[in-house]
Amino acid sequence: MIPRYQTVLFFLLLAASILMGTILWQLRNREHQHLLQGEQSTPTQAPQVAPAEQATLMVANDADDSLVTRALSLPLPQSPNARARAILDKLLDLYATADASHPVPGGASPTSPIDQVFLLPVRTAGIAARRAAGKNPQSESELAVVNLAGAFAANHPSGIETESLTVLSICATLHANFPRITEVHFLVDGQQRETLAGHADLTRTYLTSDVAVTRGAQP
Repeated sequence: MIPRYQTVLFFLLLAASILMGTILWQLRNREHQHLLQGEQSTPTQAPQVAPAEQATLMVANDADDSLVTRALSLPLPQSPNARARAILDKLLDLYATADASHPVPGGASPTSPIDQVFLLPVRTAGIAARRAAGKNPQSESELAVVNLAGAFAANHPSGIETESLTVLSICATLHANFPRITEVHFLVDGQQRETLAGHADLTRTYLTSDVAVTRGAQP
């Protein structure tokens, strides 16, 4: 025989449990409605786009083996490494167009022809002299390491002239936009490679001072 007070207590606890469950369900449903209303009322924000800035491209011309200066307005990120990559991507995109003065496939494609660009300081022999003068012992010059995509190198036309023009135009474009870049070294898929497509030497480090521009500016 269950005592009367235990029976009453049981039904009171059961009623309290049902009441609490109902309240929690209502609160949960109310919060869910608030979330839905908030999502509907919050305006969709457009993705941030880097501001357009002027970039200088040194465009290769197969007609006379020259480099032509061309200024373009491009959306450029603030990071120097990403900025350099974006500029080189645009240069190689020009080479992939139908009327390119230096036809090279592999630009303007879903995957970038440039995997990465790293800008690194270059040390000079005069470290002690710079330190004695109160200057940063590390040179103000920079080395650009350009990591080309393997697909771009694999599809590049073979020939000493066309390969050299691609390499030199990259070097000149980097120096035109980053005057502190005095040396450029190339990798392919992060690895050392002997040549670009059988001729242009990629084992050496190129000096931007050796790149000559033989034609003037082009809009």
